[in-house]
Amino acid sequence: MRRRLVSTYVLLLCMVLLALEVPLAVSLTNRETQRVMADRLADATRFAALAAPALRNDEFDQVKAELRRYHELYGIASVLLDQDQGVKSVFGGPLPADDRMEPAIRGALAGRQVGSPTTLWPWSPEPLIVAVPVNDGSAVLGTVVTISPTSRNRHAVISSWLELGLLGLLAVVACVVTALRMAGWVLRPVIRLDAVAHEIAAGDSLARVQPEHGPPELRRMSASFNEMADAVAESLERQRSFVAHASHQLRNPLTVLRLRVEDLGTNLVDDETARADHEIALAETDRLADVLDGLLALARAERGQKRDEVVDAVEVARDRWLAWRPMTERRGVDLVTLVPDRPLYTRHVATALDQSLDALIDNALKFTPTGGRVEIEVAAREGGVEVVVRDNGCGMTEEQYQLATERFWRAPDAQNVEGAGLGLPIVTVLVEASGGRLTLGPARPHGLEARMWFPAAPAPAPRPEPAPGAPADRATV
Repeated sequence: MRRRLVSTYVLLLCMVLLALEVPLAVSLTNRETQRVMADRLADATRFAALAAPALRNDEFDQVKAELRRYHELYGIASVLLDQDQGVKSVFGGPLPADDRMEPAIRGALAGRQVGSPTTLWPWSPEPLIVAVPVNDGSAVLGTVVTISPTSRNRHAVISSWLELGLLGLLAVVACVVTALRMAGWVLRPVIRLDAVAHEIAAGDSLARVQPEHGPPELRRMSASFNEMADAVAESLERQRSFVAHASHQLRNPLTVLRLRVEDLGTNLVDDETARADHEIALAETDRLADVLDGLLALARAERGQKRDEVVDAVEVARDRWLAWRPMTERRGVDLVTLVPDRPLYTRHVATALDQSLDALIDNALKFTPTGGRVEIEVAAREGGVEVVVRDNGCGMTEEQYQLATERFWRAPDAQNVEGAGLGLPIVTVLVEASGGRLTLGPARPHGLEARMWFPAAPAPAPRPEPAPGAPADRATV
């Protein structure tokens, strides 16, 4: 946008300069032409006055002497002709072609003063021809023609044009400098506004615009943007607080309700229908508890208060493998880890990798049949650490990959599978809050592959060993 503003200012200035300097350049050229023309006409008129008695008496010595001296002093050629165009005197040369001399001579013999060309343009090397009639009363006895070189006059015109061009160039440079400063002053609030909007979109809800720069209109817009950002942040915080408090407050009565429902099951010994309904009620109670736990975890993950930590992704993957191994064995699913022998450290929000792996492994087990396989792979890629959870279940379609991270979304063919549709949204929030990314795609030959990428981190410094005999710190005790 700055380039467009500067280009517009410069274009307008160039148009104004052209509108002013082109007529001025033509005017300077005409003025120089008129000056030279007037000077040559005065000289030719003086020679014509001297030539009038010479043509009457046929004595040309004085006129020839004047014309010779004129040529020696100024390098201007001259020709004296009688009324029959007979040449009486010639000094200087070479003379122009007859097609250029003839019109001027005929005009002078007709009683007019003639000059050609009428304008001394710099690109035309033609000499200046001036013809003045020699009069004797009302009769024309002949004509005096002067042929003047115009190189010096054309150089003067070019110099005046160069001065105009230099002034125009200085004006353009001054305009560019002024336009850049003006555009910077005008656009600085817009640039800052764009940067703050991206910071807020990236998760920094405290980013604001400083409204003291730029025009008054943009300062008011910056203040309005800050007010809008404050209102949106407050609204989001209230929403998250409500979700967290509601989830937490509903958890206690739900626990009491489940205990009551369990107690009711002790009285249903012989009634099979009642026992089935009792089990369904318990299952729905557990499902509601899962929904509340997911909402609570999502609210915590979305809060702006984050604490980063550096962990070994390989160690975390092995820990989660050990934690989920009894569950996978009961379901008849093979859970394997594909990790390197060396540690791979990554920086992320506290417990982000643990919670994300738990959610992805739980999701994979729901859709992996008995005898299937779930893999946890950890590798260093693209300057960071990539953790992949891959299964060989039914997988998803291309459209479902885009919808899977939306809250409470569930695939049409997975409505009967336990879950609340919050696992992948929680993973997305945790990974993005850590500066990473989550990518869903198909596994080979079939199934779902969830790739989490986290930025790499240097290995943490080892904790120093206490000196012999020194008291142990509180954490060690």
